[in-house]
Amino acid sequence: MPLTSDPRFLENADLPLKGLKVLELSHMIMGPVAGLILADLGAEVVKVEPVQGDRTRQLKGAGTGFFSVFNRNKQSLAIDLKTTQGKDIVRKLALKADFFVENFKDDSLKSLGLDYESLKNENPRLIYLSLKGFGSGPYKQRTALDEVVQMMGGMAHINGGNGTPQRVAPSANDILGGTFAVVGALAALNDRHTSGKGKHVRAGLFETNLLMVSQFIAQYQLTGTPPPPMAAERKPAWGIYDIFETADNRVFVAVVSDVQWRNFAKEFLSSEWAQDPRLQTANDRQANRSWLVPAVAEVLKTWKTEPLCAKLEALGLSFGPIRQPHDLLEDVHLKEGGGLLHNVMPNGQTASAGALPIEFDGRKFGKRSDPPAIGASTEAILQGLGLSQEAIAQLHQAGIVAN
Repeated sequence: MPLTSDPRFLENADLPLKGLKVLELSHMIMGPVAGLILADLGAEVVKVEPVQGDRTRQLKGAGTGFFSVFNRNKQSLAIDLKTTQGKDIVRKLALKADFFVENFKDDSLKSLGLDYESLKNENPRLIYLSLKGFGSGPYKQRTALDEVVQMMGGMAHINGGNGTPQRVAPSANDILGGTFAVVGALAALNDRHTSGKGKHVRAGLFETNLLMVSQFIAQYQLTGTPPPPMAAERKPAWGIYDIFETADNRVFVAVVSDVQWRNFAKEFLSSEWAQDPRLQTANDRQANRSWLVPAVAEVLKTWKTEPLCAKLEALGLSFGPIRQPHDLLEDVHLKEGGGLLHNVMPNGQTASAGALPIEFDGRKFGKRSDPPAIGASTEAILQGLGLSQEAIAQLHQAGIVAN
């Protein structure tokens, strides 16, 4: 149900993209993320699925949560695009849309008349989002997945250890790539206000990965030495920037400024530590990590986690107790602040997900509808195109649409 009565969330009438229409032909993560963001911001998003449903609905293992997390606030149109009637229906929707989201292989939509060149003449205001493995260049026609570009883009290497590449567990490039596509779409929308014309926006997984590993590329260029994989040898920029054992758990503690160091040392060590000439600057402390970190570890392991965190917070330091992802379901900040949205799946199960990590005037973007059942909005969408009940029934009978 819409969260219009919850003061933590924006009212439907205040959503910035209300009134805009999105047609989403996508699967897996990158495309659905773009559709999710546009939907959460208030756009009307129609997700086009095969009659049997998006394949991510059935994924197991690490893919179990894909559909539930990235498809709230959307309508589902289940239709067979291999049929002339199905193709014509989707094309009619595309010609009425403000945004078109797709993440299929290049040219795969051309035969359906759903590529940008085929649509822009009849819908010149259309903003067409292509979410791909690669941007322009020799790799443009390749297919890719998040893990593929993590491997070839250096992310898995820098995250691994002992010569073994290790992917970053979240689908980082997919999620951020979908986000950058929306950034491009909103820029194109702003341009459309003056030009009256849409744009073809393309976002690539590989290029997204490049941006995220750029700090390590620059580090190599500036020092002449490749940074070691983090799991093999951590070389943080600060003296205290580590996981420490406590009496009952573990806590990550970061002490990054000189003032923070003096306050930390006085509270947990002594005034002598705070005044030690070997530890007065961040570079001093970084150079002395070999003995500084073990010394601090001996002190912090005598603390229990809760009072330690309370003391670190009072000192204004950055810290974080070590948790598993599902522990966030009970996080008081997320529960009280509205950071978690609880989706009810078509089978009745609950699957929670993070709200968009942005606020307008202190209010978040909430859930207006749960992830839809296959074809849940098919009939309403077809009626909106002017199809009669008899015509819709015939499409059902022929297996062209499902609900």
